[in-house]
Amino acid sequence: MFEKILDAIKAYDRIIIHRHQNPDGDALGAQIGLCHVLKDSFPQKEILKVGDMSPRYAFIEGAVMDEVADKDYEGALAIILDTSAKTLISDDRYTLADKTARIDHHIYCETIADIEVTDTSYESCCGLIAAFAMECGLTVSSAAAKALYTGMITDSGRFRYDSTTAQTFRIAAFLMERKFDTNDIYRNLYADDFKFIRLRAQFVLKVQFATPSVAYIYTTKEEADASGADLFTISRGMVGVMSDIRGVSAWVNFTESDDGVLCEIRSSLYNINPIAKKYGGGGHAKASGATLKSRDEAMALLNDLVTLTEDPA
Repeated sequence: MFEKILDAIKAYDRIIIHRHQNPDGDALGAQIGLCHVLKDSFPQKEILKVGDMSPRYAFIEGAVMDEVADKDYEGALAIILDTSAKTLISDDRYTLADKTARIDHHIYCETIADIEVTDTSYESCCGLIAAFAMECGLTVSSAAAKALYTGMITDSGRFRYDSTTAQTFRIAAFLMERKFDTNDIYRNLYADDFKFIRLRAQFVLKVQFATPSVAYIYTTKEEADASGADLFTISRGMVGVMSDIRGVSAWVNFTESDDGVLCEIRSSLYNINPIAKKYGGGGHAKASGATLKSRDEAMALLNDLVTLTEDPA
């Protein structure tokens, strides 16, 4: 599965790694982890990473992005990670590269790169990157392993989601043999300041129900600005407050921003990915997202979600 991308990596002296915008732990873990793997395995090559950043994951060693000029893409290989659609890629200059490749675990939406490696059997892109390193005999340092393990636990919900498989634990075991501090990961990810705990409580009080089985939160731009929290925290960080409500099988978090209405859709029972794709988004069968044009479009998506739960066939 990895032969073509490994050949491309060997052929280029400069490699620039991209991933999706508004990055989560899996996107950053995969990007940073792959950067470590390639630097350690091919020390003569220049390995760079670009994109917006989330302060939540600044604890990962090597989290600072590189300053990359347009000219750096000349004669370079660009690798895009954890991204199902072109519109979601952070920094569209990957198109300037001599060759492009993608490694992703989302449901296929469209061709993005010259070389495509996609496999939805992995719970995370980090798991797929680790499998790539294992299969190709590449060097995985403790720093690389910690970054990749971070993405595995965030995308699997601490190995709770049903995307977790025996394969997940085999790869996790391989990474843990590299001897890093798992407690440091959990402290940084899940020990929250009181400010965040209070914000979470405020969002619990914002939960509404389209039907008894479909919950949603809608946050206006004014409310988002007044909260003092970043958009990632409000959008992806708060969708989980609805995940354990008894009787709720699908839920969605809408957040107004300068770029449109950010939408995070989740379900414990249904494949909500086609709904996300209908509105220009994508992701997984039970966890997808999209950016919508307006509140009216958000309500239309909510109605589609209601229809899905009432008539899943």
